[in-house]
Amino acid sequence: MTSRPNAGTKGVPRAEREQEIVRVASVAFGRDGFAATGVADVARSAGISKALVYSYFGSKEGLHAACLAEAGDLLAVEIERVARDGSAGVERGVRTLAAMFTVLDGRRHVWRLLRDRSAPQDGPAAEVAGRYAARIETLAHEGVLELLGDAGITDELDVSAMVRTWLGIVDSLMDWWVAHPDQGAEEMTRRVTRLIGALVSDQARRG
Repeated sequence: MTSRPNAGTKGVPRAEREQEIVRVASVAFGRDGFAATGVADVARSAGISKALVYSYFGSKEGLHAACLAEAGDLLAVEIERVARDGSAGVERGVRTLAAMFTVLDGRRHVWRLLRDRSAPQDGPAAEVAGRYAARIETLAHEGVLELLGDAGITDELDVSAMVRTWLGIVDSLMDWWVAHPDQGAEEMTRRVTRLIGALVSDQARRG
């Protein structure tokens, strides 16, 4: 009897098995980092053979790239959704952060996976990470351009500086949140609303 080409192991369809491996590997890479995570560790956690992981993903780097692709899409889709919901300026920024907190609540390992400094700086995983970063920066540029345009600021260097500043703020807030697991998504949304609101109010008073 010949096996079905899309069959996985023990009757599990290949697509489902791949998804399970990526889920397990994402947790491992996010928790321990790329350098400290082995394919054998992932296989053991998933209850499969190391050979099966290699047959699906080719290498540890290929598995890592698949994890990054899923993680990047998870965040990018949410940020794109906010970008199209009609919000603008500061409101769009707060909504973006709220969406990120919500989608990552309960799976903060995804953020650590995306920010892993032990990950390869070249190869397939780096290419995936680069595409994700470019996708996010494009959305940030769009939001900043709209915000500064409302204030009459159109200088390209001003826009570029503000994009980097905003991305740095997002990274810092997410890093802080991941380091404080007792803080839920709703608490963080209220916190950034207060903090950004205070900054905007102060600027308005000074203006």
